[in-house]
Amino acid sequence: MAFHLLSCGALIYRLQKAIFQALLGGLYVLFTHEFQLRILLIGDLKKMNVHTPPTLQKLAIQTLVREEALGMSDLEEMAHGLFPAHFKEAIDGRYIKLIKALVIAWPFHCLPVGALMRTTDLETLQAVLDGVDIRRTIGFHPRRKKLQYLDLRNVHHSFWNIWTDSEDSDYSAEILDEKKALQVRPRYALRQRLKVTVDLCIRSCLDEAQTWFLKWAQERKGSLYFCCTKMKIWTLPVKALRHIFHIFDPEHIMELELNTEWTLLELTHFAPYFGQMRNLCKVFLAPLHKIDFHLPNRTRVTEVKCINKFVSQFSKFNCLQHLFMFCVHFLRSQMNQVLGCLMTPLKTFSITYSLISQRDLDSFACCQSLFQLKHLELRGVVLLDLDLMPLRGLLMKVAGTLETLDLQGCRMKDSQLSVLLPAFKQCSQISNINFYNNEFSMPFLKDLLQHTANWSKMNVEQYPAPLECYDEFAQVSVERFVRLCQDLMDTLRAIRQPKNTSFATDICHTCGERWVFDQVANLCRCWQ
Repeated sequence: MAFHLLSCGALIYRLQKAIFQALLGGLYVLFTHEFQLRILLIGDLKKMNVHTPPTLQKLAIQTLVREEALGMSDLEEMAHGLFPAHFKEAIDGRYIKLIKALVIAWPFHCLPVGALMRTTDLETLQAVLDGVDIRRTIGFHPRRKKLQYLDLRNVHHSFWNIWTDSEDSDYSAEILDEKKALQVRPRYALRQRLKVTVDLCIRSCLDEAQTWFLKWAQERKGSLYFCCTKMKIWTLPVKALRHIFHIFDPEHIMELELNTEWTLLELTHFAPYFGQMRNLCKVFLAPLHKIDFHLPNRTRVTEVKCINKFVSQFSKFNCLQHLFMFCVHFLRSQMNQVLGCLMTPLKTFSITYSLISQRDLDSFACCQSLFQLKHLELRGVVLLDLDLMPLRGLLMKVAGTLETLDLQGCRMKDSQLSVLLPAFKQCSQISNINFYNNEFSMPFLKDLLQHTANWSKMNVEQYPAPLECYDEFAQVSVERFVRLCQDLMDTLRAIRQPKNTSFATDICHTCGERWVFDQVANLCRCWQ
């Protein structure tokens, strides 16, 4: 790495002193033919578990940060390319005063500090935000760009890696700043307000750092622009969310995870906020299976009215691509409404451990929002008593795009499997499939495998052990399990070369594990 010179005389002296101290500590400097400085550690590298010795610049920065030898005047004159390495070192060592000073003197448009804060640390967070406050009061500096974006999310790791590893850190940082600036909507740029971006996980009991941050944000709402891109809501009363949405505009939430035990009435009160999240790309709803009114005057008419109000919000989403529903029983027989009003095609559709009706299944084959699916998951959705022709119709329509299919725990029988076989034969892009916990006999499993010759992209395939492995008491015979699964594996190898294929029994009620056959039989703990 090329060594960057600093323009400040005092800092040069300190840097030289730090280098000298590093050399005295048992380091030898070798000048290569490329005139780059490299440091060879004298000692047992294997004991230290060091593969690449640190550069001279890194050692000098570590010494300066550790001794907190950088003053504000030094930072104002420091080469821009050295800031990220100093900042990273200060965060790792929790040098609070230096963190604040580095924020104040930060020379770039964007500060993606969230990538460095691996855990929520109140003292570090306060230092960063105090630096932001001070920076806003001291005004313009000719060597310091206006800080436009403070990113508190755990993203942009490559941002820091480029800064700290590139041989031309200044140039790389400038390019990244320009790219970031282009992503901002014009009306926000015109406001000239610092944009603070976060991901929020909101529970009924906020931790100390969350409480402090929300209070800080509330007090500065008029002068800073706050944006939340991912929001997780856990067991929080709807009325408490009003305060959150007063700070963070729901329009900018791109991913929502709703884990609540709200009543249907509370869900209705949340519906207007839900509808304002027009830019949602991913929605996860769970576990809304306890929805109830708890009101004496409950009627079916009122219940339907509440459900319709919530469902109607799906028509307002401009770019929804991934929809997950876990234990969402209240939407049974409402799938046609949900899927029919979507404005964009889904890439992922997941219903797990939920009740669905024949009416829901019928809607799968005629809702165009499902016709470009890449991932379909119906895990734990009991299909035992349903006609699967609509599901077959859907699989035929997505045969050219579907990559993963999860039908684990659907309790399907041989007759239902035979309905789906023609569709499986057409799925040319499938790479992941799961049939665990279905009840298929040996002949039908062999027939299924015969329909997979077109699965050239398959990576992971999971099948149930054939029914013939079980005796009349639903106990597994080791001898039959090994013999039949080996026969199925041989059948598959005669068709194509499997990569990661397994056959498994139902879960053992005693130890909670399966018997799994891949290349060999792996029995549950009860048999080991």
